[in-house]
Amino acid sequence: MAAEEIIGIENQLIEAIKTSDVTMLDRMLHNDLLFIAPNGQAVTKEMDLASHRSGQMEVEQLIANFESVKIMGDNAVVVVVYNTKGKMLGTPIEGQFRYLRVWKMFPDGLKVVAGSCFKI
Repeated sequence: MAAEEIIGIENQLIEAIKTSDVTMLDRMLHNDLLFIAPNGQAVTKEMDLASHRSGQMEVEQLIANFESVKIMGDNAVVVVVYNTKGKMLGTPIEGQFRYLRVWKMFPDGLKVVAGSCFKI
């Protein structure tokens, strides 16, 4: 596993988020995912997928600036800042958000196991 591979899969994740590709998101997110949203809410994989299925997550813009990719054995920790514009549950979301995302290698590929984000 190399930083370039992680950035590549991060870019695939960005496309899946932008297009609400639930099939791809289902493959990339671990079943036991735990993500902490900017409001402090703990979000599970199913909650994330449900927001895309229902159309409650609308992404107009998601531009990534990767700050750090650290490889630790079969894990990778990514820090990325997104310039974001869209809506969540009808509420506009706009600005820069710093994400911390943890990827882990499994027999069926890399999956996001944890993450968090906050507005900067």
